[in-house]
This record gives sequence, structure tokens and C-alpha cells, in this order.
Amino acid sequence: MSAPSPRLGFVGNRLVRDGELRTETSLAEALDHPEAGFYVQAAGQWLAHQDGDAIRPLFGRAEAQALLGSQEAELLLGHTGDGQPRLAVRLSEARIAALGMEGEGAERRLGGLSLFDLRTLGLHVALDADTEGQLAQAAHLLNWHDSARFCGRCGGATVSEAAGFRRRCTKCDHMIFPRTDPVSIMLVQDGAGRCLMGRQPHFPAGMWSCLAGFIEAGETIEDAVRRETFEEAGITVGAVCYHSSQPWPFPNSLMIGCTAEALTTEIQFDGAELEDCRWFDREEVRAMLEGQHPQGLTLPAPFAIAHHLIRAFLEGRERDDAFL
Repeated sequence: MSAPSPRLGFVGNRLVRDGELRTETSLAEALDHPEAGFYVQAAGQWLAHQDGDAIRPLFGRAEAQALLGSQEAELLLGHTGDGQPRLAVRLSEARIAALGMEGEGAERRLGGLSLFDLRTLGLHVALDADTEGQLAQAAHLLNWHDSARFCGRCGGATVSEAAGFRRRCTKCDHMIFPRTDPVSIMLVQDGAGRCLMGRQPHFPAGMWSCLAGFIEAGETIEDAVRRETFEEAGITVGAVCYHSSQPWPFPNSLMIGCTAEALTTEIQFDGAELEDCRWFDREEVRAMLEGQHPQGLTLPAPFAIAHHLIRAFLEGRERDDAFL
């Protein structure tokens, strides 16, 4: 286990966002920039050029305009270090129909271009970390804009402002900012070389992972770890240590990874959320990580934070400074 940890997905975004410095002209200036780059989403997937294993989801101005037609991009993600704008847009159903969707499932194409879902792109090692992180930001914000079209105070229609940095109610002027839902994800250890993992019904066959759950209103990260572990597994948790975090745009979460100390070991798992839950020793976890478990049990892929929490358990690290 001395090899460097594989890359955590969606954390490589290096754009300068400058959200609070944007003005009424920021979007127009970005759209007019000769080096502007666009990410284009259609039917929940991302358009991209594909040449063998190489995937290029970033489009120049001319390419993007051909895809958009009369539709306008309203979301500025930020600028690269040398000042190039990066924008994102979701194609309308009418525009998708005009371009013509071909194929089915993973073989779908639009306008002669390949389509990829974000999880697939996160698993694709040929995609650089910066682009991967920008796509995650784009997905998160596009999802939020789609769900915030009406004001939660008065029900009035909202409009995008500051190049997509916020929305404003056209009826009561209420300002709305992008929502992020914090989630605690934890690897609980018992002090005797074992860690606690569970299986949810929707997991792929044989895959086990860390316990996780949303942080509730008025709750600390530490208490969320303790509450979720007790609710899901019946285990009482003491000390909690932060490890790392990960944007998780499915649709708009921030995964806050922790390790935790178990004060009890008898499992009484919640059958409503988990189909199974048990302790694993290091040798069994090592076999799972290396794909050599005798029963074919597996772990989450390296792009998921759960993989890195489990790997840290094997390497005896409570946190990973590479992600801080």
C-alpha cells in the first residue's frame, strides 16, 4: 500500500469564480471572449468529442454556437488562470429534437457527438482533473438553476443574475444563492483492526462501502457521524476525525469524509436503509481493494471518497493531507 493514492474525483477544479465581483456585463463579456469554452449538457449527459480513449467535452465558441442555435448560455463557471471564460449550458428539449438524438443507452449520440454521464466521466482516467472538476461544478449549478425557477417566499418567477451566480425573484426581489447539501460519510473503526461497512439495496452486486447520511439542521459534522452510525448500524461512536471532502453533484451534495471510533461493536442495522452491515478486518479489506476477495466482494471506485477513506484505514492514516 505504499503507492500514491489514486485521484479523488471532482476535486480538481481550478477556475477563478469571482462570484461576488460579477457585474451586469460579466456574462456578455465572457460570451464575447475569443477563447471562451463551453460545456454542453443534453438530457442529463455531457456532449463530447471522442477519439479512441480521448474525451474532449469542452467546445469553442463556434462549435458551441452551432449546438445552441438561438439558445443562450447564462451560466459562467469562472475563468482559467490566464483569463479564459468557462461557461455551461443545458440544451432545451426543442434544441435536442432539432439536433437529432441517435442510438440508445450508453451508445446515444447527439449532432454527431458522443454523450457521457458524469459518473462515467469521473471514472475515465483520460479526463484531466481540472476539466472533471469544472463539469461537476457545472452539473451542480445547472441542477440548482433548474430547481430554483420559482421563489420559495412568494412563488414568483426567478431570473438568473451575475452570470449564474445567483437568482432573483421578479415579484419580491428575494435573492437566492446556490444550494449545497452537506453529507457525512464515515469509516468507523473498532480499535482492533476492523472497520464497519454496509450495503445499500441499489449497490452493485458484491460492493460494500462506508456509511453516510445528510447532516441535519442545527447539527455538527461530528454529531451527524454519531447519529447516522447509530441509526444505520446501532453502533455508538466516540471520537470523530475529519479526513477530506468531495463535491458530489448528484445532484448537489458536499461529501464530508470522516473516520470515527466505535465505542460499541454489536451491530443492529436498519433494514430500511441497509440490506447488510458488518465488520471487516484489514486483510479482508485489502483483498477487496486488490480485487482478490474469495467471495468477489468489492469497494467503491477510486473517484469516490469512500474508496479513499477505506484506503486510509489500510494505510493507518486518519486523514489525507493531499486533499486538504
